[in-house]
This record gives sequence, C-alpha cells and structure tokens, in this order.
Amino acid sequence: MRTAVISDLHLGKRAGNDLLARPAAREALFAGIAGVEQVVLLGDVLELRDLAVAEVLERARPFLDELGEALEGARVVIVPGNHDHQLASEWLERRRQRARPPKLGLEEITKAPTAGLMARIARRLPRNEVLLAYPGTWIRDDVYATHGHYLDCHNTVPSFEALAAATTVRLTGRMSDGELSPDDYEAALAPIYAFAYALAQGLRPAQGLTDGVSVRVWQLLNGRDGRLNPARLVLGGILVPTAVAAINLTGVGPFESDLSGAALRRAGLRGMEAVVERLRIEAEHVIFGHTHRSGPLPDDDEGWTLPGGTRLTNSGSWLHEPAFIGDRGRASPYWPGTCVIVDDEGPPRLERLLERLPGPARLSASRMS
Repeated sequence: MRTAVISDLHLGKRAGNDLLARPAAREALFAGIAGVEQVVLLGDVLELRDLAVAEVLERARPFLDELGEALEGARVVIVPGNHDHQLASEWLERRRQRARPPKLGLEEITKAPTAGLMARIARRLPRNEVLLAYPGTWIRDDVYATHGHYLDCHNTVPSFEALAAATTVRLTGRMSDGELSPDDYEAALAPIYAFAYALAQGLRPAQGLTDGVSVRVWQLLNGRDGRLNPARLVLGGILVPTAVAAINLTGVGPFESDLSGAALRRAGLRGMEAVVERLRIEAEHVIFGHTHRSGPLPDDDEGWTLPGGTRLTNSGSWLHEPAFIGDRGRASPYWPGTCVIVDDEGPPRLERLLERLPGPARLSASRMS
C-alpha cells in the first residue's frame, strides 16, 4: 500500500505561517502525493495551543475538504502529536475508565469515534476510511511511524517541553533506567499537553508560554547576518550557560547550553535513538516529525542510522519559520513542504514538494510550534 506521511501542519496557527491554510501549498501537496492509497498525518495536524478549538477546526476545514476530494477512497490515519494530543486524550481517557485498563502498546489503532474532535475531523472526510493510531503506526512490518514527541523526555536542549518533561519525571519518578512503555512516556508528558490545551481554551493562548520564548532565544543566539553582535555574545557566552547551569543544579536535566543548529539536530536524533531503544521498537525504519527538521538530506547523514541498524527519517513540517531557515532558503533542512513516501518495498523516501513559498511574501513566523 503506497503511503504518504506528512507531519507538523499546525493548522490553525495564530501566527498565520501554517502554509497548508493557503491554496497554493495544498495544490503542491496533493499533486505530490497523488495516487497514494494511504495518508498518515503524523502529528501536530492541528494547532490546539493558540486558539479556541472551534476556530482551529474552521481554519482546518479547507485542507480536510480538499484532502478528501484529492484522495477519495484513500485511508487516512491520524497519529496525534504534542500540539494535538487532545485528539488522542479523549480516547485514552475512555480506555482508562475500563474496569481493567489495557496497557498502551506501540500501535493502538481504532476507527474514528462518533463523538469528540476526531469525529468532527472524520465528518470532513466522508469518502475516506479514517483511523486513529497512537502512539504510532506500523506502515509496513519494517516501517514504524510516530510523531516523535516522546524524545522530549531525553532531549538535552532546554526547550519548554524538555524542561517541563524533566520536571514531571523528577516529581513522579516514572522514567526509570532501561526499558520503558508508552504509558511511562504518557505519564510524563500528557499533563503538559493538557495544561497547554486548557490555556488555549481559556482567556490566554498558551503559545507565548511554551515555544515562542525558545525560538526567540535561538534566533538571538544564531542570527542570520553572520556579523558580530554584542547582545548575542552576552546571551550565548554568559546568560544561557548560567541559566542552564542553574537548571542542572536543581537536578532537572542535565541540559546543554549549546543551542546551535548542529546541537539541535544532534539532540533530536539522540532523543529519538533513546525512544527507539527504550520502547524496543524493532523496525528497520522509523519515521518521525516533531523537530521540524527534515532529513536525512544528501549531506546530512551523521546520526540517522542507529547503532542497532534502524534508519531514522524525519518528515519535516509545513510551517514557514524564517528564524530557522535563515539565509539558506530551500537548502535549509527547515524549509517547509516535505513528506515521506513509503512504497511496498524499499526504504522510505523524503520528498520536498514546495519549490517556493506560496501566498504573500511576508509570513509571520515569530514563534515556533
């Protein structure tokens, strides 16, 4: 079954940099995946941390309607991530309410329920079989796909979610050494996601509290002009290392003060390596998203093949993020508009579908999701 895997659409993004809200980007995507028999939406399809959920669903409606028209009859598998964890949490709560709650496996797959957020999405796709899979799905016997948010429990870059996960782990003691289960990861991360979702449905959006600060710090540290900047020197040479050292002294971490692009790549791959090892994912290929950094690219092979032989592939994102793209343009691994094609045989293939950004030239991307 020929499958297209896309992730990190973040439909409903307050900043307006969710490219699949734009007709030109949708046209490029559907042309690029025409003829596939299955689409896996690998997490963060909806941005549920910025706006009220009703508005997010309305903003997502054009994409969902056109997806159903372009791929009529195809199977649509939705694997929730951290920004749309609510799609899974409603179903997970029903599982927990059973007399003997079953353990969460690597793939729990079910038809879209008749009520809740997943049901509202499924109603936009009446000519497709819509399935919910969590925390991942087996595309083939040798290809496993998951959003990748579990890597935050092992991430050494002090992002909001990595810090929050480390704090939760320290409080609950649920992340022991050795083999872990999806339930262990959920115990550490689900409270963070529930909190962020609740904030977005209340008086204030959660975005500024979560990822926005991390991106602004990254942009200040790395810049885009290559010129010496005193503020950058102070931030990178004094403030960030001091703050990270203070965090590590509390017993949360350890975290690193290097926030360069290379450090982000290494940390993400090491984190995903830990997830594959701790969950005992026995697959030749593991596809993930979450970091918004597609790969491996032709000159970007280090770290993508794990010691056990598993090959990682990152599906990238459909967000325009100038802070990460910098001056490299389409050569940047953060250039949006990527997907992964999985055929019946052979390794997954990373495809780049956007030659240029659609719509107005000025797209706001002051925050990262």
